[in-house]
Amino acid sequence: MVILTACLNGDRMRGDHPDLPISAGELARDAKAVVAAGAEALHVHPRDASGRQTLGPHQCAATVTAIRAAVPGVPLGFTTIATIERDPQRRVALVRKWTELPDFVSVNWSEDGAAALATACVERDIAIEAGIWTVDDARRFVEHGFAPHCLRALVEPLEQQTAGALETAAAIVALLAATGLPLVVHGYERTTWPVLRWAVAHGHGIRIGLEDTLALEGGRVAKDNAELVGAAREILSRSAGA
Repeated sequence: MVILTACLNGDRMRGDHPDLPISAGELARDAKAVVAAGAEALHVHPRDASGRQTLGPHQCAATVTAIRAAVPGVPLGFTTIATIERDPQRRVALVRKWTELPDFVSVNWSEDGAAALATACVERDIAIEAGIWTVDDARRFVEHGFAPHCLRALVEPLEQQTAGALETAAAIVALLAATGLPLVVHGYERTTWPVLRWAVAHGHGIRIGLEDTLALEGGRVAKDNAELVGAAREILSRSAGA
């Protein structure tokens, strides 16, 4: 299934973009706007009162509640990236304390404790989106055999040269083919739009939002997340009509 996920904020800070959503209310506002623009799922980084990323149960519950009220029924995913909490055991403990659960979480397979974290989420009936950054990540993921417990895999080449990012994406996709998992593919910053177009051409899901890029294709700074999602939806629509 081809899906368009909106990644609303990532680890960016307030000064990075004038319309970056930080608070639960701002994330809910943007969620409504991007769904209207064509997003079918949401990926967010919850924040505390100071604007810092957090896995804390109170802040995560507030984020879930606000977004679900704004866009009922739209799948909502959280990050579990280790830069928020470096201790793998504490990361698992925080997820186990969540009182309001997202529909899925992204678990990065390059990070220490990924398998334990993913297992804890499965035990809590939170779906897993396996974050695969490199070819080595893909090999580890396939060898671990966790794919049957996952919703999909997120292919995330980190290279900032287009040729390198596309080469990595293709190699990861080839390795993941045996799992049968649906894939969402995206790039970052300079490679965002080339990787997105490659993913669309190969029939994969895509991700777009201010977490990945501040700019539209061509370089103009996007007004907001909804404008980025609308541009990606247009690429998908043109591909379907080709």
